Amino acid sequence: MMIEDGILIAGGYGVVGQQIANLIRQRHPDLPLIIAGRTLGKADSLAQRLGKASSFQLDVEQPNPLQGIRPRAIVAAVNDSHDYLLRDVVHSGIPYLDITRWSAQFRNTIAQLSVEELKVPVLLSSGWMGGVAAAISVAATRSLHQVDRIDISVLFSTKDKSGPNSVEYMDRLATPFEVTIDSKQREVLPYTDPRSVTFPKGYTTKVYRFDTPDLLTLPSTIGAKTVATRIAFDDAFSTNLLRVLTRSGIWKLISGARFTPLRQSLLYNPGSGASHEIVITASGTAGDGNPTIVNATIVDPQGQTHLTALGALVHLERLLGWDGAPPPAPGIVYPDTAPQVDSALRVLSDFGVAVSIKSVPSL
Repeated sequence: MMIEDGILIAGGYGVVGQQIANLIRQRHPDLPLIIAGRTLGKADSLAQRLGKASSFQLDVEQPNPLQGIRPRAIVAAVNDSHDYLLRDVVHSGIPYLDITRWSAQFRNTIAQLSVEELKVPVLLSSGWMGGVAAAISVAATRSLHQVDRIDISVLFSTKDKSGPNSVEYMDRLATPFEVTIDSKQREVLPYTDPRSVTFPKGYTTKVYRFDTPDLLTLPSTIGAKTVATRIAFDDAFSTNLLRVLTRSGIWKLISGARFTPLRQSLLYNPGSGASHEIVITASGTAGDGNPTIVNATIVDPQGQTHLTALGALVHLERLLGWDGAPPPAPGIVYPDTAPQVDSALRVLSDFGVAVSIKSVPSL
């Protein structure tokens, strides 16, 4: 197999990386894949199971991780904390999809890329679940002439599968973050401003503010005047425990590197799998001038890692122009920049994700 023909998945044998590889193989049986990671044996084992795939030893903790190879495109499913892979990609002009960058690193990456002359699209898809929430937010607002508000509420199951990166956002619960409220930037604290939400399977709970890159992109791509993301667990004890720890200041006291194992023990206890549910509410004005609310729900019975992997598949097809529209122009791209909504909805449906979008007049 020629490297130039393949899609390289960095972190391809990890919890999410394996699912990305399997989903790509199911949808594109003849597409060459390159499973890349630090442990060549693990990469090779998965490549053999997939077929039409090869392995590559790649260490994003070291400079020049690509070692001069030029695959067709790269999907980053491992945290590129030093930006070594990003720099390699920009220098080599390889189309790039990243699903790993949480908000602070996301902002730094945008600033870094803004001064580069990019020759290819760089799709930063680190919003909730590989950019699925952002893409469905676009779908929910298609009927709105003006978008006043978007609220994204997440129900995280304590029994769900997860990789270590999936709880990174909760490891910053003592850190204030910026949100857009009435078109103005304001700083808020995590786990504040609760709202009561009923999720698709009937569970009602309070959800609390948390930080995701969706807060940065949606105000500019959709023009929403206010954007909020909130989260709760399907276990009331876990939700209340984090609320007490954050509001009491205890979480801030244990936020240093010394207490990382303790925080991880509280946050990272993956189970065998459970459904992942998201509720998106968009409000604004319809084309006829009437106030309108659009409710969108997303349910993935196979859980949050599966939905993240599907987000990567959807946005890889967008990156390469395989969803019925030309690929994006060179530059920074987001999941909500110009998603092919109908194609994304078909992919999600084909892999068992239920999406509902309903408009109701606002009273």
